[in-house]
Amino acid sequence: MNGLPEAFRHELVEARNQRAWSQAELGEKLGLPQAHISRIEAGKSVPRFNTLLDLVRVLDRDLLLVPRTLVPVVQALIRDHRNPDAGEGERPLYAEDETE
Repeated sequence: MNGLPEAFRHELVEARNQRAWSQAELGEKLGLPQAHISRIEAGKSVPRFNTLLDLVRVLDRDLLLVPRTLVPVVQALIRDHRNPDAGEGERPLYAEDETE
């Protein structure tokens, strides 16, 4: 593995930016140097599982194992959570995300 998937890394950066934290501030909360956070976000370093778990939790996220058949449903729930006003009309939970 050459790094975390791009979408995952983008989500980490977005969560950090939502809190207006610099890489250094995030690293301080985790006890990691800013350079390590930078390498993780750039896909140049794959963190150990414990580090990844600490990282997502400090960003108020969590890691879940989801059966592949339920991934579209979970993605739809996340999409609707991010953009609650977009769900004005009826659509199935498993609808493809037009933005991705």
